[in-house]
Amino acid sequence: MLNFTIRRLILSVPTLLFISLVIFMLLQLAPGDPMAQVPLTVPPEVKQKMREALGLGAPVHVQYLKWLQQFFVVEPMVFIDYLTAKSTLLGWLPDTQLSMTTDPVTGMLVEKQRVISWQTRSPVMDIVFQRMPQTLWVVGLSYVVGIAIAIPIGIYSAYRHYSVFDQAGTFVTMVGFSIPPFFTGPLLIVIFSVSLGWLPSIYDTTLVVNSWDTFKIQLMQMIMPVMVLALQTTAQISRYMRSAMLDNLNQDYVRTARAKGLKEATVIMVHVLRNSMIPVVTVIALGMPAIFGGAIITENVFKVNGIGQLLLTALFANDLPMVMTLTFIFAILIVLFNLIADILYGVLDPRIRYD
Repeated sequence: MLNFTIRRLILSVPTLLFISLVIFMLLQLAPGDPMAQVPLTVPPEVKQKMREALGLGAPVHVQYLKWLQQFFVVEPMVFIDYLTAKSTLLGWLPDTQLSMTTDPVTGMLVEKQRVISWQTRSPVMDIVFQRMPQTLWVVGLSYVVGIAIAIPIGIYSAYRHYSVFDQAGTFVTMVGFSIPPFFTGPLLIVIFSVSLGWLPSIYDTTLVVNSWDTFKIQLMQMIMPVMVLALQTTAQISRYMRSAMLDNLNQDYVRTARAKGLKEATVIMVHVLRNSMIPVVTVIALGMPAIFGGAIITENVFKVNGIGQLLLTALFANDLPMVMTLTFIFAILIVLFNLIADILYGVLDPRIRYD
């Protein structure tokens, strides 16, 4: 298993490099000009200097290599300095956007700039880390809630297939599959905020949870965004869980376990469930990056100041470094959770061995 993990990690490097190249070239073809928001009173020579400061005057391949260096070299150095609380450990200059490194040829200190947002003129990763907690709260909780609801529903629907509960579960999951978040979100706002007045329609990202009252406010404002995202998660995973359970309930080892006199709960929850979780694990692992994509719409509906809203804002502002970094982070999540799913295969099924 260890050798397989190392091989997959090594193979993921060229995969991610190719993905980053594709994303970069697609963004280069996108229409728009980052200088379009600059006032018309700014002289052309000043605009030209601003372009050069943003790195727009360099050839395309130079811009791409510069971004690779910033993302894979400079930003990790800054992060390590932040974790160690030593701003000079790897040359990071505090309160600046520069990192000092030694040139291998001349031996002199060279300034290396971080990935800078064209819109805010501040480091992209700093903004990402500021927005990440809000997204993780909403996305993480919705995924946990969705899985916690979907697995029991799938198990019981398979065990009592074609029952009233199974038919009702099938109907609800089809509704969850069919209705997109940009419809579910406003619908919940109309019902629970406008009509009933039970829940807030706007997510207050400035709220500081330091008491029981603020915790209740935080819980109330998280209910609707979590419901929207958990609905799709529940619909998808419960159907996979039901299908996998039905496939295993008719297997010979289930009849053998029942013939030995094992309790029905032991047969279902120990023998059948473990084998049924193998395809479901793939859906759960690969669904984590997808839930971030669903959060893009949900965050904008409920005004959650997270990663999804940041991506849309950057797209409208033609902030290519921000869009490039966020989409590449999503690509890293997809590759990472693919690897996690493959590793969990071997954990759940002893017959699967990669070495």
